[in-house]
Amino acid sequence: MNTPILTIEERHNIDAGPWFSSLSHTLRSAILARASVRRLQDGVPLAARGTPAEDWVGVARGAVRVSSVSLSGKQVALTYAEPGTWFGDIALFDGLPRTHDATAHGPTTLLIVRKPDFKELLQQHTELYEALLRLNCRRLRLMFNLIEDLNTRPLGARLAKQLLLLAKSYGIEQGEEIRIGLQLAQEDLAQLLGASRQRVNQELKDLERDGVLRVEPTRLVVLSRDKLMAAAER
Repeated sequence: MNTPILTIEERHNIDAGPWFSSLSHTLRSAILARASVRRLQDGVPLAARGTPAEDWVGVARGAVRVSSVSLSGKQVALTYAEPGTWFGDIALFDGLPRTHDATAHGPTTLLIVRKPDFKELLQQHTELYEALLRLNCRRLRLMFNLIEDLNTRPLGARLAKQLLLLAKSYGIEQGEEIRIGLQLAQEDLAQLLGASRQRVNQELKDLERDGVLRVEPTRLVVLSRDKLMAAAER
């Protein structure tokens, strides 16, 4: 099989992913040889809750919005899979249906490994089992950290921590400023933090007043990483 055609930036995002970069050269090459490229426009669905799992997915550009539906029927964002992230392996392992909806957020490029190829990779490369175990241990630790933050940190500190993560994943440095390239409405931020849009709006105004960031119509700009880190540790 041929290596999928990605742009230089997309290939860098895959190669630089902390999990993928930890794999042996042989395994990385084998994964790429079995992957196809899929480019999606903003809002195009990738997977639906309750459907059979057919793909293992790596994000090469953009983001994948992972969401659920509330009791009132409202779509609620739970997380955004960033470039370098791989997901979908859990449902391929246990054979159960997808647990959430997945949608492209902005123009998004994905590497798609079909279920038969994923199974073949596991059979031919025992290294992949241990690597995926490490990956899922990391996910579990992040989930526990999120639960702990939700129950122990004030909203302002959680918001600052979330903005630090977004700046790390999507930050575009412009002198001393860092523009967060991922377009998120305040409602999206509120959903990630489990808070109301009104409360998040007030916290953003407080950060803006303190010279931590600047709120633009469609973007957030971090003015001081040090101040933002201090706010996250409050």
